[in-house]
Amino acid sequence: MEQAAKTAPLRVLVADDQDLVRRGFQVILNSYDNIEVVGLARDGEEAVELAQQLKPDVVLMDIRMPRKNGIEATRDIVNNPLLRKTHVLVLTTFDTDEYVYDALAAGASGFLLKDVDPDEIADAIAVVAQGDALIQPKIMKRLVETFVAARPQAGRTAAPAQMRERLAELTEREREILLLVARGLNNEEIGQELFISPATVKTHLARIMGKTDAHDRAQLVVFAYESGLVRSAQ
Repeated sequence: MEQAAKTAPLRVLVADDQDLVRRGFQVILNSYDNIEVVGLARDGEEAVELAQQLKPDVVLMDIRMPRKNGIEATRDIVNNPLLRKTHVLVLTTFDTDEYVYDALAAGASGFLLKDVDPDEIADAIAVVAQGDALIQPKIMKRLVETFVAARPQAGRTAAPAQMRERLAELTEREREILLLVARGLNNEEIGQELFISPATVKTHLARIMGKTDAHDRAQLVVFAYESGLVRSAQ
């Protein structure tokens, strides 16, 4: 009887300017059968270069780095058509990094606290690599709320016309689902709230992403706030 082919491990690039942190993540992540660290980057510029060469599934990205910070590096990776299958997971200290919202707006798929347990890191990488879920959604909601509120009032008096147009394209059901995503609910919780199956939720999310030009759940949360949908519903 033939054995089923083993699933290839998720290929991860670690970007952090501290050598001990990089090496620590390398040792930790390589201890998991489903993860392989394929590269280590000392700054954002090197992270972009290595991502182009290695095409990893996930880049574990620090924010504060020399030459090119994690926000700029994230934007370069996400906007590179050759790296469409590469997702960025931002590393943050949460209490002191004021740039997390900007990293998400640049296209990061989620974030991790630097002091999380190893199993949480591995789980987060697996989730982000799928491209259809957001790690720690309730905390993400809190983060986005914090950073949207902190932005200069002059810059958010009205949503850009393009965002308003995209919001207008959503059906009533799609708006309901987008609001629940912004509240931090996962697909199963949204299904329970609206009495529909998780598979139906996933189908709606794919349509919402297409209409809003969002590539993942994190971008949907950002869109919900920047378009004014969440504030107008409160």
